[in-house]
Amino acid sequence: MSDISYRDLLRSIRPPKTELPSFDTAAAPDDPIALFLVWTASAVDAEVSQLNAMTLSTATRGGDPSARTLLLKDVTDAGFWFASLASAPKGEELAQNPRAALTLYWREQGRQVRVSGAVKPGPRTVSEQDFLARHPLARAQAIAGEQSTTLPGAEEVAGLVASASELIEVDPLFVPADWTAYVLEPISVEFWQASGHDQIRLRYTRSPGGWTHQLLWP
Repeated sequence: MSDISYRDLLRSIRPPKTELPSFDTAAAPDDPIALFLVWTASAVDAEVSQLNAMTLSTATRGGDPSARTLLLKDVTDAGFWFASLASAPKGEELAQNPRAALTLYWREQGRQVRVSGAVKPGPRTVSEQDFLARHPLARAQAIAGEQSTTLPGAEEVAGLVASASELIEVDPLFVPADWTAYVLEPISVEFWQASGHDQIRLRYTRSPGGWTHQLLWP
């Protein structure tokens, strides 16, 4: 076993030598959604891996936090969209405490976006469209079992998924009643850009009069 401590091992890691994009904060738009769309287009052009993967952080009514990675489904004037079963742990936590934070990290560009705000269910039609756009197997798995509960044996799992797949074949438009498209209405959006050995942080804050933004200390 090496004598090096885990802390020293982590400190020995060096970031990849890549050319990072510039971030002209003086030219930043007044609306953070507009800047997010610009950054997303840049990430697509740069072929950033899994750029729609984000960490969703929620908490219970009592303040116990939890976080998980899931997919960003859409960004509109209403906010940032994601989907889940309302009966899943994150759905239950959002019912107790309808506030959340999102974090997206694009390693290839040294960029991070943090979003926080209130969360509410979107229209039922959006939930249905989201579920029906999923792969049939993903739909069957969402129907077959109760998310985050103990997984039974392989044979039982296969039978449950098979039964759910048959349900979808019989009714291709079936959507679980608790499948929910949620929208996070942002009150704060922070854009973080690595820049050599420095960092650039620009935070937008919503106020009654609209959005304001300011640079933050790294």
